[in-house]
Amino acid sequence: MLTLLLLLCFPAAAADRLNVLFVFADDWGRYASAYGKIDGQPSLNEVISTPNVDRLAREGVLFRRAFVNSPSCTPCRSSLLSGRYFFNTGQGAILNGAVWDASIPSYPLLLRDAGYHIGKSYKVWSPGTPADAPFGEQRHAYEQAGKAPNNVSEETEKLLAQGLSVSQAHSRILDQVRGNFDAFLAARNPDQPWLYQFGTTTTHRAWIKGSGKSHWGIDPDRLKGKMPGFLPDVPEIREDVADYLGECQAVDACLGVLIAKLEAIGELERTVIVASGDHGMPGVPHGKCNLYDHGASVTLVIRFPGGTPGRVIDDIVRIPDLCPTFLEIAGVASPPNLYGRSLLPILKSGAQGRVDPTRDWAILGRERHVASAREGNLPYPMRALRKPDFLYIRNFESDRWPMGTPAEGTEAGLENETRAGYADMDASPTKAWIVAHREDPQWKPYFDRALGKRPSEELYDLTKDPDQIVNVADHPEYAAKKRELSAELMTRLEAAGDPRLTADPVFEHAPFTNSEPSPKKKPRAKPTR
Repeated sequence: MLTLLLLLCFPAAAADRLNVLFVFADDWGRYASAYGKIDGQPSLNEVISTPNVDRLAREGVLFRRAFVNSPSCTPCRSSLLSGRYFFNTGQGAILNGAVWDASIPSYPLLLRDAGYHIGKSYKVWSPGTPADAPFGEQRHAYEQAGKAPNNVSEETEKLLAQGLSVSQAHSRILDQVRGNFDAFLAARNPDQPWLYQFGTTTTHRAWIKGSGKSHWGIDPDRLKGKMPGFLPDVPEIREDVADYLGECQAVDACLGVLIAKLEAIGELERTVIVASGDHGMPGVPHGKCNLYDHGASVTLVIRFPGGTPGRVIDDIVRIPDLCPTFLEIAGVASPPNLYGRSLLPILKSGAQGRVDPTRDWAILGRERHVASAREGNLPYPMRALRKPDFLYIRNFESDRWPMGTPAEGTEAGLENETRAGYADMDASPTKAWIVAHREDPQWKPYFDRALGKRPSEELYDLTKDPDQIVNVADHPEYAAKKRELSAELMTRLEAAGDPRLTADPVFEHAPFTNSEPSPKKKPRAKPTR
C-alpha cells in the first residue's frame, strides 16, 4: 500500500520519472572551488578549480556540511547503498573481510525492480562486487571502453611517454568516460528511466609525484598559508596536497563529460545529478579513517530539475540520506529503520541556509580499516557526534593505536615505517615526512596528533577551532557541554542498536577479528557523568 501511495505522487509513465546520474569518487573529500567562495577562511578550495562541480552548484544546491557515516571505503559505501548506519550492515561494516548481506535492501536493486535501467562504471562497493551486492551482476558494469579514468595521473604519464601532450592525454582518457556512458545509455529500453553510478578511484593513492603542477597547473606554492593547521606547511607536503587536488580536478573533468552527454541527447532536464565522495583525503593527518571533518566531510552538490538554483544549504546532511532520496525520486518506498532521510524536501524547497532545524547532527564512526593495522585484526572503535558548533568523539579502546601499531624495529628504514607501520593511514609523502620528523620539536606535535594514542574522549569547539586541533574535553568550562554531547551520542547509538554498546561487541570477535568470543563480558560503555 505504501509503495502504491508513493507511486501515485509521481508520474505514472516511466518516461516521466527522473533519471539519476551519481558521481561518487573514491577518497574525494570536501574539495571543490565552489567551497572556496563560502569557506570564510583561507583554504585549499581557493586553489583547486572544478568548473563542472561549480556549474552544478550554480544550477542546483551546494551542501556546506555533508558527512559520511564512516570514513573508510567499504563501511561508507555499505551505509550509502542501504541508507543504514554502517554498524548495522553486518560484515559490510569493515574493509578487509567484508561480505555483502544480500538480505539488506539497497537502492540500486530497488530501483531496478521498479523498472529502472541501472549500471555502473568502476567502484561502487568494495572489495569486489559479488553477485548479490548492488550492481554485482556483470551485466550492470559498463567498463568496456577502458579503465584509465581510475588512474588519471598514471595513465597520463604513459600517454606522455608516447608523445602526446597533456591535453591530448586527458582527452584520450575522457574518451573512455564517454564511451562507457554511451554503452550504458545504448543498453536501455526506449523511454526507460535510469540510474548510472560513476565511481572513479583516481583520487585514491597512489598518484604521480608532481602531477598536480605538471598535469593540472596547480602550483604547490599557491597553497602556502592555506594549509589546514594539522598539516605542516612545508614544500614536500604542499606538493603532495597539490597532486591530490589535481586528481580531484580529474574527477571534475569526468563529470563534465557526463554532463555534456546529457545535454547532447536532450536529457539534462530529466536527470538528477549528484556528485560526492566516500571520505576525506588519504595518507594525511585528520583525513581518511578519522572522524575529524577532514576525514568525514565531503563534497555534496545536487542539480535537481525544476529546483531553485544557486542555493547553499547549511543543514547537517549525511551521505546515507542519498538512499531514501533516490528511492523517493523514483517513487519507491524506503525500507524501514534507515539512518538516512530523504533530501527531496530540501531539493524542492526554495530556501537556503538552515532549512530543516532537525538536521543539526550526524553520527560518525568506524571499527576496522586495514585488517593488519593491529595485532589480531583488532579494530579501533570510534563514534562521534557532529553538531553545528561542536565535535564530540568517543574512543572506546584508547589503549590501542588509532592509525595502527608502529612498525616493529626501524632497521628496514623509513619506507618500512611508513608502509608497514600505522597502516590505517595510507602510505604517502606526507606520512613519510611526518614520521621522519617525529623527533623534531617543531613537528613532533603533528606526529603525536596524527599517529599517537588518543584519549577516550575528544571535544572540539568549532567556533574557535575549525581545524579541530585543541581537545577541550578536560577543560572545566566545557564540562557541561561534554556531558550533554556524550549523553546525546550514547542515546542515539542505543536507539540505533549499535552493537558496539553491547557487553561483548561482535566487532571484537571473528569474523571481524582473529579472536573468538570470551566468556568474560566487558561492561557496556557509559556516557560521561
